Amino acid sequence: MANPILTYLKNLFVSQRIIGDDVVLGGLVEADMLLQALVDKQKVPGLAIAVLKEGRPIFQRGYGYADLENKTRIHPQKTIFRIASISKPIAATALAHMVEEGIINLDASFYDYVPYYPKKQWDFTIRQLAGHTAGIRGYRGMEYGLNKPYSIKESIEIFKDDDLLFEPGTDYLYNSYGWVLISLAMQEVSGIPFEKYVREKVLVPLGMTATFAPENPKGSSNLLGIRPNLMAERSLCYSKNRFGFREAVPVNNYYKLAGGGYLSTVGDIAKLGRAYLEGKILNGEIISRFLTSKTINGKPTYYGLGWQVSKDKSGRSYYGHIGNGVGGYSNFFVYPEEQMVFTVLVNCTDPKVQKELDDVLRIFIEYRSRTAAKNRCKRKSD
Repeated sequence: MANPILTYLKNLFVSQRIIGDDVVLGGLVEADMLLQALVDKQKVPGLAIAVLKEGRPIFQRGYGYADLENKTRIHPQKTIFRIASISKPIAATALAHMVEEGIINLDASFYDYVPYYPKKQWDFTIRQLAGHTAGIRGYRGMEYGLNKPYSIKESIEIFKDDDLLFEPGTDYLYNSYGWVLISLAMQEVSGIPFEKYVREKVLVPLGMTATFAPENPKGSSNLLGIRPNLMAERSLCYSKNRFGFREAVPVNNYYKLAGGGYLSTVGDIAKLGRAYLEGKILNGEIISRFLTSKTINGKPTYYGLGWQVSKDKSGRSYYGHIGNGVGGYSNFFVYPEEQMVFTVLVNCTDPKVQKELDDVLRIFIEYRSRTAAKNRCKRKSD
């Protein structure tokens, strides 16, 4: 008797002629079951996944619910999630444009662009902010879930009077406030609101029409040119405790757009990864600065400028980002050698499922590799 999931997946992809043999289909079945189990075991309310190979979609599905009470299912092409720190690669792409245009110098002092920021015991640069080596502190207490209508400029009052934690360039500390400062510098030097610059230089050119900022608390519209139905496609945001899922506390993430505030779909984020693989983002020399891990005292930080840059357990190189925020968890990985892009968005605060997501990613890479090897052997025999 035929495996019903195998039959379903074969029918699903036959019109696209992307999946061609049962080796790959077997991998899809295994990945599909792992992802469905996250919902069945109530580890996540819902999630969406998109996988690209050589620029073509090989898997895109939604699991679970965007709204648990009303049983509104996740739609893989439409459902909008909080993407948390995947916002950093988006912001980094916009920063790279400013570098190419000569608007910002990565090695210039931050104070060259924001002279009113309180002076610290050491100077620090844009590059150090982008690579988390400037000594800026991270969240304290309830700052992670602030619900205040800060503009980007107003939000620096949260941390502007605190000392640097170490001399810039001597240590590494991951945080999002450094990217708040970068977005402020970008606004000040360009005279353009940060989200407008990102939209004009990154989102519109790449066709990321479902990626946008939360509402500007100061009243100006961030949705100009955005499809009007996007807000209706937003998933609810959940947190989990021992009693199950509940709606996450309300937060206002506008002020930290660059570090973790954007909303998007898996398909849109996959477009960003595809653009990098296809060399459509500026010139290679500038991009290499952003996608090269920094070193501190001879040891890699596994972080470039706005991008995590590392190798997985099997030694395969990748760049991307993991994100975690109130009501959202995210994975975005680009594997240049394998020409693959992975995006997973979850509508829940830190659901503790990274191991399972890593397993899914591994399955896709290994099954694609086996299929490629099988096809090479077949060509030789022919």
